[in-house]
Amino acid sequence: MVDTPTADSRGEPDISHVNPAEQKTWFGHPPQLARLFTTEMWERFGYYGMRALLTLYLTKHFVFGDRQATGLYGGFTALVYLTPLIGGYLADQYLGSKRAVKFGAIMMSLGYFVLCFGGQTATPYATIDGQRTTIQVEQVAGVETRYVVDGATRLKIKGNDDKSVDLLAADGTVTRHIAPDGFQSDADRSPLFVAIMLIALSMISVGNGFFKPNISTMVGELYAQGDRRRDSGFTIFYMGINLGSLGSQILCPFLADAVGWWAGFGLAAFGMLFSYALIQFDGGKLNGYGEPPVRAGQKDRALGIFTAATLGVPIFYLLFVNLMNMAPPEPGSGIVGYVASLSLMGKLLFGTFTIAVPGILIWSFLKGSRQEFQMMLAAMVLIVFNVVFWTLFEQAGSSLTLFADRNTDLHLFGIPISAGQTQFFNAFFIVALAPVMSILWSGLAKRNIEPSIPVKFGLALMGVGAGFLFLVWGTQFVGPDFKVGIWWLAGLYLIHSVAELCISPVGLSMITKLSIARVVGLMMGVWFLSISVAQYFAGMIAQVASVETVGGQVTNLKVSLDTYSGVFTLISEWAIGLGLLLLLLSWPLKKWMHGVK
Repeated sequence: MVDTPTADSRGEPDISHVNPAEQKTWFGHPPQLARLFTTEMWERFGYYGMRALLTLYLTKHFVFGDRQATGLYGGFTALVYLTPLIGGYLADQYLGSKRAVKFGAIMMSLGYFVLCFGGQTATPYATIDGQRTTIQVEQVAGVETRYVVDGATRLKIKGNDDKSVDLLAADGTVTRHIAPDGFQSDADRSPLFVAIMLIALSMISVGNGFFKPNISTMVGELYAQGDRRRDSGFTIFYMGINLGSLGSQILCPFLADAVGWWAGFGLAAFGMLFSYALIQFDGGKLNGYGEPPVRAGQKDRALGIFTAATLGVPIFYLLFVNLMNMAPPEPGSGIVGYVASLSLMGKLLFGTFTIAVPGILIWSFLKGSRQEFQMMLAAMVLIVFNVVFWTLFEQAGSSLTLFADRNTDLHLFGIPISAGQTQFFNAFFIVALAPVMSILWSGLAKRNIEPSIPVKFGLALMGVGAGFLFLVWGTQFVGPDFKVGIWWLAGLYLIHSVAELCISPVGLSMITKLSIARVVGLMMGVWFLSISVAQYFAGMIAQVASVETVGGQVTNLKVSLDTYSGVFTLISEWAIGLGLLLLLLSWPLKKWMHGVK
């Protein structure tokens, strides 16, 4: 038998493959991008819909105080950014991205469904000078009023500017004046349903760790090395994040108010299930992408990994319990007392970060060249400032949401909206401004005047401060109801969105360019660790803005307005000051970066 000669042996071009120009594309990109785009969009729909409700759910349904609620929120978002380090590694080594995404989607959707089971609203009570009394909540025309029940008499609770409390009779006369420390509010809440809620947050944290990093990895696999469409493909993909969050931050809070908390969380769960279905039932469109690594003699460890991940849920549960029981630091205890008062989660995050940053720099000094050390030093300085940026920026889901609920006139073009829905402003402005900022940076780059990465970081920090300063300015124009117009809050989110677009798109790219090749993966881990640390400390900052409540409601809106104004002013001063410092450091940092842009 004579072998049939191949095209190559005849010196002729191989035309047996499909011409790429004849393949179907999606806006000039691989058609699989459309499915991954939609998968990410629905996953973010679920996550941001749930996040828009979480702080309000904790303060209104479980009637936690501000300190517990914002601390728990910060701890949860910290884990959300930390777990992808583990999920990404396990997918790379054993699972493959596709199976990791499916498992993550199932865990997250189950977590959202579990949140639907919150039980009855907690029953508030007050302890007055050591004696427990019943709190009654009355709602008239959408306005809630709290009363102390004294036998057959109801006494309206009125908070004073000095944080003392007056109890008022039906005719408005003061029947009793209570000193600031003599009135303590809490609630009877079911330990079972609190545990269910914490288990749900633990499941979401685990699931996110498997989903978040690996869906992005699958997008990267669509493009060959050197394909110039890669950056624009990721730009399209990330637009799905903001489209998903934009829709959910409107719909989930609406359902929570109109139907019940379970409906808002249920919609988030269905969005997550739809995301799972797009991957699970792909009709073979994603064959060959996100597959497990093939190594000779390696057994499939998926079952063991999924089992271990499920066992991680009770570990996270215990971390949340420890976080909720965290006591505030003693006055005058200083930084040592502050660190000692951190929860176990806080100590682990803070300790790991403070060891990793100098440790890697020492290794770089000893093992790298002078240029490599300088580039790593520049990266670490920017990572530290990145912590500051996200700590202040991520007040959106905690203190800013509570400010919206308590001290904002929630009417948009005359249409009433809920406090949770105000978070949609950020997603809307990102979608609207991302193309504008991209054109701006490109135009400046063509003229060789595009700001350097340190300058962009500095401008972002100053932008965060300017946003808070804008809102504080708006508090000067409140009426007798002590509520700012919603456009002041929208203005803050507009300024913050511009700041986000200065720092967020360049962060990961900066790390990959500045890191020594041998530790680039480790540096990526430190970058995500920095965001996780920032999320945790964002919760700590929100705790500083805590306002005393009775049954989830403040009793003096002037006190809450003054508290928020003071904290937001302090935030703006620190942010603008540190932004100016980074601008001053931008010259040596640019020199240490050795041409990296």
